[in-house]
Amino acid sequence: MKILFLHPNFPAQFRHLAVALAREGHHVIFGTNRQEGQLPGVNKVMYGMSREARPETHHYVRTLENAVLQGQAVYRMVEKLKADEIYPDIVYGHSGWGPTLFIKDALPKAKLLCYFEWFYKAHGTDADFDSKEPLSADDEARIRIKNTPILTDLYSCDRGLSPTFWQIQQFPPEYHSKILVHHDGIDTNFFVPRPGAKLVLPKLKLDLSQATEIITYVARGMEPYRGFPQFMEAVAILQQRRPHCHVVVVGRDRVAYGKQLPDGKTYKDLMLEKLPLDLSRLHFTELLPYPDYLQVLQASTVHVYLTYPFVLSWSMLEAMSAGCLVVASNTEAVTEVIQDGVNGLLVDFFSPLDIADRVEEVLDSPDGMGITRVNARETILQHYDLATLLPKHLEWILS
Repeated sequence: MKILFLHPNFPAQFRHLAVALAREGHHVIFGTNRQEGQLPGVNKVMYGMSREARPETHHYVRTLENAVLQGQAVYRMVEKLKADEIYPDIVYGHSGWGPTLFIKDALPKAKLLCYFEWFYKAHGTDADFDSKEPLSADDEARIRIKNTPILTDLYSCDRGLSPTFWQIQQFPPEYHSKILVHHDGIDTNFFVPRPGAKLVLPKLKLDLSQATEIITYVARGMEPYRGFPQFMEAVAILQQRRPHCHVVVVGRDRVAYGKQLPDGKTYKDLMLEKLPLDLSRLHFTELLPYPDYLQVLQASTVHVYLTYPFVLSWSMLEAMSAGCLVVASNTEAVTEVIQDGVNGLLVDFFSPLDIADRVEEVLDSPDGMGITRVNARETILQHYDLATLLPKHLEWILS
């Protein structure tokens, strides 16, 4: 079969799927606008938007305009494929950014599958989670219109998939029959515990081989959506209490989700200015290659994961698979996976003191809460193991 994946990033959620299908002998094409990276056996094809949404476009519909422009770019890319006598039988794309919008017009005989990650709501999930950031009428209207390309995909697709039960609950109930709940899967053969692991990253000149307490935090961006401000406030408390603890923050100094600060500062800048932090014991690594990232998780004494009620990060599940003791926010999506005191510890997202107290609970535990770590990995092995989920995902695509 000819299978076309569509995602503006590469390879994103489709890494393992694309490689596995190519290995099985299918003709796999990946349409993206990200230049970096290759996958074995996968034909990467670039598409590019002709322009961005214009500044004068009404701010409610800028997201929609960008989605339409991306859909147009994909349409033109598909026309080139057809000119080379390549007619995909299956198209599997990420919904929301727009690449799948016009597939049923460009390829009316193809089966369209959509990956549905999030449906936006003004109330009850992420948008109004922080009471200090009240929504305006403008915000409510903008959020409603933001769903337009997703609603088009819900109507157009043959079938869809969402990674967690929490995430599918956000979509309109009338479309639930089209959407399968199925996680992408965690590579538990890669993300394995290594008792006694030391953290040494020569390229970053970071050597924590002598550290006895390493607190880790991972996120794509340093932002309120992933609790970065609260985490840093907790770090300030912990550094006062624990003179030998080290903190490792993996991620970019940017906002991946939510609003940026109006003055152009980053949240990292803000917290470093605001808090009395010992920078000799606080280490920012940027994003890391997988082997280095794994080493961070394996050397972690306690791993902190905080999030709004929003899309669940792979990093939390990867940390659990690697045997981390995860201290996580008591928020939806997280609570679908973690039971407090069983396979992790839950904290009040908005309380740096609660976060610090529970981190100390782990640091003060003689065995590092060994059974909790075992249970964390067992949770991933039972419910999120790539080796189990990938074949089922492939069967769903090809059925």
